[in-house]
Amino acid sequence: MTQPDTDVLIIGAGLSGISMAGHMKMMCPDRSFTILDRRDQLGGTWDLFRYPGVRSDSDMHTLGFIFEPWKHDDAIADGPAILEYLNRVVDERGIREHMRFSRTVQSADWDSATARWTITSRLPDGATETLTARWLYLGSGYYDYDNPHDANLPDLDKFGGQVIHPQFWPEDLDYEGKKVVVIGSGATAITLVPSMAEKAESVTMLQRTPTWMGKGPRQDIWDHRFRRWFPEKVAYWLTRRKNILFRAYIFGLSRRAPEKLADKLRGMARGSLGELYDPKHFEPPYNPWEQRLCLVPDGDFYKAMRAGKAHIVTDHIEGFDADGVKLTSGEHLPADIVVTATGLKLALAGKVDVSMDGEPVDFTDHYFYRGTMFSNLPNLSFVFGYLNASWTLRADTNARYACEVLNDMKAAGANVAVAPLAPEDEPETVEPWDYSSGYLQRARHLMPKVGKERPWTLMHDYLADIKDFRQRPVRDGVLRLLHVDDSAAPAKVHDNTDHTAIAAE
Repeated sequence: MTQPDTDVLIIGAGLSGISMAGHMKMMCPDRSFTILDRRDQLGGTWDLFRYPGVRSDSDMHTLGFIFEPWKHDDAIADGPAILEYLNRVVDERGIREHMRFSRTVQSADWDSATARWTITSRLPDGATETLTARWLYLGSGYYDYDNPHDANLPDLDKFGGQVIHPQFWPEDLDYEGKKVVVIGSGATAITLVPSMAEKAESVTMLQRTPTWMGKGPRQDIWDHRFRRWFPEKVAYWLTRRKNILFRAYIFGLSRRAPEKLADKLRGMARGSLGELYDPKHFEPPYNPWEQRLCLVPDGDFYKAMRAGKAHIVTDHIEGFDADGVKLTSGEHLPADIVVTATGLKLALAGKVDVSMDGEPVDFTDHYFYRGTMFSNLPNLSFVFGYLNASWTLRADTNARYACEVLNDMKAAGANVAVAPLAPEDEPETVEPWDYSSGYLQRARHLMPKVGKERPWTLMHDYLADIKDFRQRPVRDGVLRLLHVDDSAAPAKVHDNTDHTAIAAE
């Protein structure tokens, strides 16, 4: 049997895929890898979203890779700066030559007889391309690039102006001097409003329910100091560590003493808005971090409100007419442009049809294993970022772990790694998150199973995760490293398993 086309096939050329490629270069230099992406350039989310002001909602010292310092002065960076960073990383580390763009991966089938994946992609001309790989790394994010959430806004077709979704922002949109209504109250809306207010006649954020907001600096004064005092890598580590601990403290406070954090956020908003502050618009009926806490860098949203260019309306939509939005309160919002920032639609595994020996894989039948692999699915990794911290923190830990598994496989002469779990050993399931965000609740039915205890779980606790990855070895008594002869008949790689060992912590 010939060798596979590549050792590791990475789907996605965004943060997750590039993190895995970077770790492969550092930790598995003797192994080959290929990155496939449906877009015509790298960046993933940061190439897709082109709306005004698009920026990170996390600091770039944690959204950046652990192995590559963020050098820009702004810790909260705009989309172009993030793309510049990603392009620098792939060029300096020799990753670009491993990338193949304009490949929409349609299917990935694991063949037990040959211990390899067969990945089929569609090219722009409709032709297909097939590659084989030992390991499949799903780094394509967790939302649908083609279909955002449809909020089914009533009578939207009666509106006489332009309707724009942030996911499909037209390059030539002219909103100068226009009345804009942004529907939604999440991070996208809070980013769009102050940016569009610079040119528009007015921008109104229309929300059903307020969102907790927190003002923070766009630049990190301590990062600037660290860079003056220490070598670049030391400074980056210090800033990164500071931000990880601070964010962990804030999230912990939201669970231990939510009202204390709520008072702090109220005080920040009141201090920024003065007499413009209205609890109706800024105090949600839920505690901070029950949904994602939105960042207001340098208070730009509040500044736009004080300047009279931005407004908030908290109400429900009754419908639309040619000139704007009709609200259930009887109010009418005039609009030339309506932006529907109403949320994302989750799509796991990049909408790739994953199968084993020709049988479709239903991820809801499998447990997360160590937050990155799945029970009874061999040679496959997946990235589902933290909901309460930067996405890349999980991407980096998962990539490092995958490389450690690959190295242990090489040392053991194995070509299969699987975490077997028999039905009688399955642990009690728990909810995959304790957040009430609409986009998460809508996707609950898509999620793999999550156990209460490690290793069969997906936790949103970076500090606990890195401790576990340091202390628990790859060969932890659960993960099995096996060798399958290419010429052998298909085998069930989880036969003859010690169920007691699997169930153990």
